[in-house]
Amino acid sequence: MSKKKSLPFDKNGGSIVINRRMMGSPAYKKLSPQAKVLMMLMQEQWRNDKPVAYGVREAAEKITCDVKTARKAFVMLKDQGFLTCVDESLFNSRTGSKAREWRLTWMPYMDKKPTNDWEELPNEN
Repeated sequence: MSKKKSLPFDKNGGSIVINRRMMGSPAYKKLSPQAKVLMMLMQEQWRNDKPVAYGVREAAEKITCDVKTARKAFVMLKDQGFLTCVDESLFNSRTGSKAREWRLTWMPYMDKKPTNDWEELPNEN
């Protein structure tokens, strides 16, 4: 069995790459800096076989912003077609809480191609 080779810039075993077509899209250009950081943080958690569980408080902590700003970043990503909610959050003080679960539309999910919903938005110039 051969050893898996890493890319020259990927010595520690992981890279997040952003598609140039997506970066040039009107939908991406409308995103706030916080929403763009949130995209990368969520992609870091991405797996093909399950949605990404990510909450507003976790996002606010990792982006180092206010909870309201983090909430706006989620709304912006959803409105621009980069996220789709798969399962709602749940707060229960006895059994524990659960963050919302998201599908990243620019990434494959359950062995299906990305839906790239961000491409479907009307081009407003």
